[in-house]
Amino acid sequence: MIRSSAACAAAIALACCASPQVGVAQTARTAITMDRVAAALDAAERGTFDAAANRDLRQHPLYGWIESAALRRDIDTLPVADARDFLQRHPDDAVGKAFREAWLAALARREDWPAFRAAWVQGMEDTTLRCAELRARMGTNAMDAAWVADAQAMWRGNGKSLPDLCDPVFAALASRGALTDALRWERLDQAAAEGNAAVMRVAGNGLPDEQAALARAYADFIAEPGESALRFPPGERSRRIASLGLARLAKDDPDRANALLPRVAAALGMDEAERARVLYQVARWTAVSYLPEAPARLAAVPASAWNDELYALRVREALARSDWKSALAAIEKMPAKLRNDAQWTYFEARLRELGGDKAAARKLYERAARSPVFHGFLAADRIDAPYALCPWLPQDPPQAKAAVAADPALVRAMQLYGIERKAWALAEWNDALSRFDDVQRRLAVEIAQDHGWFDRAVFALGKHPDEQRLYKLRFPLHHDAAIRREAAKQDLDPAWVAAEIRAESVFDPNARSPANARGLMQVLPSTGLEEARRLGIPWNGVETLYDPEANIAIGTAYLRKMLDRYGGKPYFAIAGYNAGPTPLKRWQSQRPTMDPDFWIETISYGETRDYVARVLAFSTIYDWRLNGNALPLDARMVGKLDAPRKAFTCPLATP
Repeated sequence: MIRSSAACAAAIALACCASPQVGVAQTARTAITMDRVAAALDAAERGTFDAAANRDLRQHPLYGWIESAALRRDIDTLPVADARDFLQRHPDDAVGKAFREAWLAALARREDWPAFRAAWVQGMEDTTLRCAELRARMGTNAMDAAWVADAQAMWRGNGKSLPDLCDPVFAALASRGALTDALRWERLDQAAAEGNAAVMRVAGNGLPDEQAALARAYADFIAEPGESALRFPPGERSRRIASLGLARLAKDDPDRANALLPRVAAALGMDEAERARVLYQVARWTAVSYLPEAPARLAAVPASAWNDELYALRVREALARSDWKSALAAIEKMPAKLRNDAQWTYFEARLRELGGDKAAARKLYERAARSPVFHGFLAADRIDAPYALCPWLPQDPPQAKAAVAADPALVRAMQLYGIERKAWALAEWNDALSRFDDVQRRLAVEIAQDHGWFDRAVFALGKHPDEQRLYKLRFPLHHDAAIRREAAKQDLDPAWVAAEIRAESVFDPNARSPANARGLMQVLPSTGLEEARRLGIPWNGVETLYDPEANIAIGTAYLRKMLDRYGGKPYFAIAGYNAGPTPLKRWQSQRPTMDPDFWIETISYGETRDYVARVLAFSTIYDWRLNGNALPLDARMVGKLDAPRKAFTCPLATP
């Protein structure tokens, strides 16, 4: 039965308000399948849902989403009364909040400002809707002192571009004389800090002619930093904008920024902080690329501008040159908190060991080995110690988990996730967690994993140190039979395969990246097709990659290919899996004989450097999950699968 969306919406509202017959509710709840609910949602979105023929569905927890989907089908022509009725019945739950945002956007498009104001609730954060709310007050003759203050706050909120709906608001503000020159300069300064030349130009448009010309000059400089800063008038703003522009230039051309800085600084009288902003970025981007000028440029950065990133870069730059003495000196100059991190404690031990101080090195290794992280595992290998792992296995009463599982929002979240409506599931999930305490939040993660929603542990745990020890939640294991089978076919360590899945998708078979990689192991369609043909796996288009069994088979075969291409060294294969062959080839040629731990630490792409360390550490933890012990990490890195395995111990249990 085909029905118009308006008729569909009206029928749903009528059905929702009708009195159910005795006994209908319980019967409907037990008889309705999720396939039927999913079909109803699809029909509502198409405008073909027949509410009268599906009266029993109104008892289902997801009926609000079905009704919302029908109402949103033609929301730009939806009668105001229908929307108001829905919002009155869903004032605070996730479906009501999501519908309210869509309804407000539709009312703004209609310019139905009285209805907009009636539907508005305080506390909404969407910038477009906040601009629309200011516009609604304009359209209902409510431009009072509060409106002026709110419009000014929107103007000065940040230096980023604002929606078009803000333009008439700011025009009205200007016409009332409330968009002062000081406010224009304030926004221009914010935009300069954001590197947003377009916003700078807009902010300066209403200034007096001479000031407007200067504002344009500032914007042109931020867009294309160069010698034009030498012609800026003296003053604090000129110095700051020159400093910001040269710091931005340093990312793309540190040599030019470094050459321009002395002249601009002298012409404008820059202070140390303004020069330091540029020197920091010059040193940073020179050191990231391991250019020969890096040591001198790092040394030129004033002490006041140093932070953890620059301290770490100074160590990596020295390591890349195999200058062990300078690398150790750089670690010794780190702040105590950073230096005592397992990563830098490990490298201090390595460097002292290379320098012949084995006793000091061992003490440092022992300290680092207490941390269950990549460098902690490496430290344990250096002193032949067991791996440190202290799992936390809370013993919650069953009724506590049952109470959380019965939370209506969490029920809806699990159901929506089960029918692949993840955005809506997240809305319900966030609504539930906003009311949960720490124990309930942890139990909600367990419940999500019971339903196959594994990434909730990554995003919802970690607020407290003990939650880092929830290894069975943070490192879920699913499709382990397929992982073991395909790893055995390719002569790979199954723990590595599981670690790749955890790093790539957190076991979400429907994951899709911005680069179009898909499925558990985030395989690109072109790679998937090639490997499927080679393996004889039936290829049904890119949807094949959403099948866990096929994805694991294809992804594992591709890992094998990468491993063979890079000489059987997993740490090279992992880097290539993340960054691609071209950067990997460059890194290999730059440091062909460097030890694996130093080579990983000197990968110039921060994302890939962290990825390699993360996957290798995850492999160790998944080895524990799969087998209760682990292949030594120093052997795993280089592909030695026959090394004697290691035990795990908990230092917290040791007096």
